[in-house]
Amino acid sequence: MVDLKSQYKKIKIEIDEKILSVLSKGDFINGSEVKEFQKNLSEYLYCKHVITCGNGTDALQIALMSLDLKEGDEIITADFTFIATAEAIALLKLKPVLVDVYADTFNIDIEKLEKAITPRTRAIIPIHLFGQCANMQKIMEIAKRYNLFVIEDTAQTLGSDFYFSDNSVKKAGTIGNIGCTSFFPSKNLGCYGDGGAIFTNDDILAKKVKMIANHGSEIKYYNDCIGVNSRLDTIQAAILNVKLKYLNDYNNVRKRAADYYDNAFKNSEKIIIPKRSDFSSHIFNQYTIILNKIDRAKLQKYLSEKGITSAIYYPVPIHAQKAFQKYNYDNNCFKVSNYLCNNVLSLPIHSEMTEEILENISKNLINASNFLL
Repeated sequence: MVDLKSQYKKIKIEIDEKILSVLSKGDFINGSEVKEFQKNLSEYLYCKHVITCGNGTDALQIALMSLDLKEGDEIITADFTFIATAEAIALLKLKPVLVDVYADTFNIDIEKLEKAITPRTRAIIPIHLFGQCANMQKIMEIAKRYNLFVIEDTAQTLGSDFYFSDNSVKKAGTIGNIGCTSFFPSKNLGCYGDGGAIFTNDDILAKKVKMIANHGSEIKYYNDCIGVNSRLDTIQAAILNVKLKYLNDYNNVRKRAADYYDNAFKNSEKIIIPKRSDFSSHIFNQYTIILNKIDRAKLQKYLSEKGITSAIYYPVPIHAQKAFQKYNYDNNCFKVSNYLCNNVLSLPIHSEMTEEILENISKNLINASNFLL
């Protein structure tokens, strides 16, 4: 699904020099590269504070911990997504309130989000899925109306722009109270291991987040609150400092690949291409199609035999996961999520895509769609 080896070869000299520099200095924890990366990412996002951490799931948990929530408080998020967001909510003994999504953009359904608000609701976590933003203008209007926190999950959307109706533009993750992201290797900006970050323009929240990520400590050995130990390794920060310079280029290659796919499949009745919202740019962490009357298992087998990888993001909605059965979600409330889980398929998309690769994938997929039912 991604070609990290080829990507590395193009930046090998820069990456190797950075890693060797960290090894020679020996500042493996909170070293100079970490501080530099926080500054560089802050400037890229036009965001006041960036606090790095161990991974994207930690980022979500730390963000929630910074809001002084109480056990049983309700947090609204999307049902069709990776487990991490709901998991972080549940770990803190908060209640994940799941909402269905739109069938075309895969992002949280705004009308259903507002209907899910109760007196116990304290926050909304919109997940900007597959590379484009949920409707943050409407979400922020709702949050203001009900006095709710907003934590943006931008694990798949770092670098995407949101366009407001007044023509202002903000980066994904910098609109709500807090933004969270992951630097898992397959992300558009990925390191060579685990990594994550939290960003905010709120000075008070930034101070709390930084303390929580460091055992609840601002001064060493003096602990003001219960925290966690979650840090971005200096070597990973060094790698990210190199790759951040190329992030826009990586995103643009993915966009061009998505354009190719769109054009190849636009006349197919059996392949439904992803919708691009007019209020958000799309950086295509995943290119996810919906199959119409095609046996997905047979299609994946056919593609595999042709040497083409594909993946299902996601085969099971959160509400149907065994780990979440205690919340007694009503399956009838998640018709779109259920439909998507049964019919979506993600195709390879990454920074090293060539027209030859795209042509091979597209032709084989179109060919298969003509005879597979």
